Amino acid sequence: MRLGTTEIILIVILALVLFGGSKLAGVGKALGKSIKDFKNEVKDDDEKKAEDANDDKKA
Repeated sequence: MRLGTTEIILIVILALVLFGGSKLAGVGKALGKSIKDFKNEVKDDDEKKAEDANDDKKA
């Protein structure tokens, strides 16, 4: 199920009414930081697995 333009606009307006502009900006900032941290952790985990695989091949 995909959201159409009308649904997205309605959600944004509802969020602005419920949270207000300043709190919504803070929520967006926190969400962005969380996503960035998650991506970094996944990347670090992938690099660690690759290093472990290389160590196993050398042994």
